[in-house]
Amino acid sequence: MTPLGHVWLVGAGPGDPGWVTQAGLEALRRAEVVVYDRLAPAELLSEAPASAQLINAGKEPTRHAMTQDEINACLVEHGRAGRRVVRLKGGDPYVFGRGGEEAIALSEAGVPCTEVPGITSAIAGLAAAGIPITHRGVAVSFAVVTGHEDPTKPEEQANWHRLATAADTLVVLMGVGRLEAIADALIAGGRPADTPAALVQEAATSNQRVVAAPLTAIAAAAREHEVRSPALFVVGEVVRLREQLDPASLGPLAGKRVLVTRSRRQASTLVDALRLEGARPLELPTIEAQRRADPAAVSGAAHKLREGRYAWVAFTSAIAVDAFLDALAEAGADARAFANTRLCAVGAATARTMAARGLIADLVPDEATGEAAAAAMIEAGGIRNEPVLLPRAEGAQPALPAGLEAAGALVESLTLYLSAAPAEPPTEVLAAIRGGAVDAATFTSSSTVKNLAAIFDGDLSPLSDATIACIGPSTAETARGLGLEPDVVATEHSVPGLVAALRGHLWERRAATTTAAAEVEHAS
Repeated sequence: MTPLGHVWLVGAGPGDPGWVTQAGLEALRRAEVVVYDRLAPAELLSEAPASAQLINAGKEPTRHAMTQDEINACLVEHGRAGRRVVRLKGGDPYVFGRGGEEAIALSEAGVPCTEVPGITSAIAGLAAAGIPITHRGVAVSFAVVTGHEDPTKPEEQANWHRLATAADTLVVLMGVGRLEAIADALIAGGRPADTPAALVQEAATSNQRVVAAPLTAIAAAAREHEVRSPALFVVGEVVRLREQLDPASLGPLAGKRVLVTRSRRQASTLVDALRLEGARPLELPTIEAQRRADPAAVSGAAHKLREGRYAWVAFTSAIAVDAFLDALAEAGADARAFANTRLCAVGAATARTMAARGLIADLVPDEATGEAAAAAMIEAGGIRNEPVLLPRAEGAQPALPAGLEAAGALVESLTLYLSAAPAEPPTEVLAAIRGGAVDAATFTSSSTVKNLAAIFDGDLSPLSDATIACIGPSTAETARGLGLEPDVVATEHSVPGLVAALRGHLWERRAATTTAAAEVEHAS
């Protein structure tokens, strides 16, 4: 008997992948099939299981990957086949997303369905641009209308003349192609020609931009600035509040495009922390761990470890922890092999990865550097004339083994992987860097700097105007050697420490700029 399938209509929100609901994420993480729209954040697709079938159902103004009837049939087909299906839609499925039509089609076909609401772009997309849809004393009502309909046709459902004065704030979705006709109809319906208006293109994404003008001039401004779909069109006095409520004026990282150069596997922690601050992360994984382990060397290390012949094992990164434990498992060993060995973790993140794999670090130095780790292990004792195992990357920094060897330790380095540049960096992020669209760049290891330089053939000048933030002094030294002068070097060598240092630097710089501007105004 075919199992009972289920379809979830999931609203992905306006553009920022962090704005999807928890219920939407849970549905994605259990999906066997994902049917997605072009306005759903691409990053959310990685939340689906690797085995999930991904189906592009995106619709562009002049080209559709699938018609609505084909989408309905696709959902019914997979639901009837007993699969868990997520229909991933931008914004909210029931706000001009045709989610109601899809739910009805599923109901008529006898396929179970759940609608998971999303944050509509009509509200959240405006907020991302610093425009509140309501505000006490300014706007106490709003209306949301689709702009797909032609205001010049008599059979239109949207009565633009009535809408012109029906609400304080008017938000038009999908109206860029008919902007001039809509503005003219609103003015003809009684909306003052000088009413503030704005267009928010690609709201809540790293490509967001805002164009503002009086209602009578908004269409001309859109042409001048080449505004393209998707864009929100908002009309009302609330647009004036953007000067005070622009997110960039409310927080140091808000609205900033921040380059994240960690590996895909490691990036989520930093990306999540940046998004929480309102930043727009640009993910460019510069590290791809390529396996370099020699099975014979791993087998030998596993044998010595089980016999308790190592006094210490020191892990310098989370990648090293996972790579070594995976290699140990292939060699027939597990966490029990560490029973008679002391463990050092270089950095809190490395210690957390160890704990997740069943290992508790005996030592975590205050600073996440090779020099600090060597000093801490020497102070802890049991180093001189004792074997110490360092599972690490090919070409890793020499400070830790050099410090231990100078203290008389018998260091055994075990190469497990190479931190190489990825084969296919994302083209959109490369274009943003080349176009000078990066406000800040973060580097969490020397490898991230080296590999980024390799991607750009050694020329990192496109980042010359960006704020450069490094997780520690070793990374900062590498950056300087490659032509990038760090503006920020975290004193706490961790992702939280890096974010805190970056936000503090930007806030201080903003305060200094504000003070200088005030002094100039006072002097004049």
